[in-house]
Amino acid sequence: MPTELTSNPLASPETSQPPPNRTGCRGPVHHSQTGPIIAEIGLDMSRFPTAGHLASWARFAPGVKESAGKNKGRGTTGHGNRYLARVLGEAAVGAARTDTFLGERYRRIARHRGKKKAIVAVGRSILVVVWHLLNDPDARYQDLGSDFYTRRIDPERRKRSHIHQLEALGYKVSLEPAA
Repeated sequence: MPTELTSNPLASPETSQPPPNRTGCRGPVHHSQTGPIIAEIGLDMSRFPTAGHLASWARFAPGVKESAGKNKGRGTTGHGNRYLARVLGEAAVGAARTDTFLGERYRRIARHRGKKKAIVAVGRSILVVVWHLLNDPDARYQDLGSDFYTRRIDPERRKRSHIHQLEALGYKVSLEPAA
């Protein structure tokens, strides 16, 4: 059953401007892009049990076809919704220029996989965030920060990894704490 949209669900009644994803802080999607995204996917997220289902419907899921260890096809996932893909691509490019978690995610992926794949990956991340915000009315967007990946790496694990790599090269390693 389609849900009627009488007003922008992300708009605050006082200003008729969309708040930054109901959080008080700026979210991953600019307010000018929330309308087209909602127009394409709708407000009723009961159609999509998980964010992965929404990404698959929008053709933003990875397409891997493998048989007997050989890759079949080029990993294409079909045509998808070109209007949604355009808006998510624009949002991803905009997020790539920011000092946020999604901006850092873009830079990390672009460094190894290329800019186009990074745009699609960040677009999918934005789609997952949108699903969570629309699926749960109490959900709020909290940016993890551009230093999320560096904070997440445990220093002990990093130290063990470097020691293991040096030992694999044939070095004997002993560490002393710096003064």
